[in-house]
Amino acid sequence: METSIERIHAKIAELEARIGDLRIAEREIQALDKISAPGTGFLLAPKPKPVVPTKPAGRPRTAGDAAPPQTIGAAITELLDRHGPLSATEIAEHIKATGRDINNRSVSFTLQALKKRGLAKTVGRKWLSGKSRSRRTPILAEASQDGEPLA
Repeated sequence: METSIERIHAKIAELEARIGDLRIAEREIQALDKISAPGTGFLLAPKPKPVVPTKPAGRPRTAGDAAPPQTIGAAITELLDRHGPLSATEIAEHIKATGRDINNRSVSFTLQALKKRGLAKTVGRKWLSGKSRSRRTPILAEASQDGEPLA
């Protein structure tokens, strides 16, 4: 007659045999995954998607949070407003000096987009802000439209 301990030992041996079979199956599946070529469309396991950390929704921004990065276009227009006419290369150098990784091609494409929107213009080989520097106040604009002389 079997004792409880003998039945437990028998069950452990049975489970270890099953674990061994599962490990063999796992190795076979891994070997098949390595053999299947990416172009064949035959993959046994999907590739894991990268985990992108997100900020929890609804949490208010605090002083300790990093500010969202400024767009390239905003950085360029701010730079042109501060420094006046600059070449595309000079603009790229100024932006790189702030620690941002950017190349001349990105600056050129952004300048062309700003030009289409009327936010930048070229004079020779220099770029400058497309915004008009002097804006009339609404009161003066209304008075000049009425035909009355401005004081």
